[in-house]
Amino acid sequence: MTEAAQIVCPHCDTANRVPLARLADRPLCGACRKPLFEGSPVALSDERFRRHLRLSGIPLLVDFWASWCGPCRLMGPALEEAAAQLQPRIRAVKVSTEEAPQLAQELGIRSIPTLVLFAGGRELARRVGVASAGQIVGWASEAGNRAG
Repeated sequence: MTEAAQIVCPHCDTANRVPLARLADRPLCGACRKPLFEGSPVALSDERFRRHLRLSGIPLLVDFWASWCGPCRLMGPALEEAAAQLQPRIRAVKVSTEEAPQLAQELGIRSIPTLVLFAGGRELARRVGVASAGQIVGWASEAGNRAG
């Protein structure tokens, strides 16, 4: 039996089973036919984040940010670069604390920018403050490897 991961489409939020050996082949969503990976962070609302967290078969690297936050805006390009390097092993997403304040409160987000790595629906690691693309990739890869 071929090992597969469940990948949630960043466009229509449909869960897709993709063979692990095909993750790097730019797979398309079975429902909307758009790419499952585009090399950039996916902006998620509270509801969409919860769906991706529940269904994703790969780790989620979540950037909790706000539009008024200078350091968050400063880190934006670094997260874009890191997302391109991490996918398809890890999906990078962005959640606005302005648009999802209850989620931020539930997860104990007290400072921004905050990066949280989730796998299997649970938090693996957390990092607060601005980071370069290299720091983000190194931290997320190391934390993901420790989880298994």
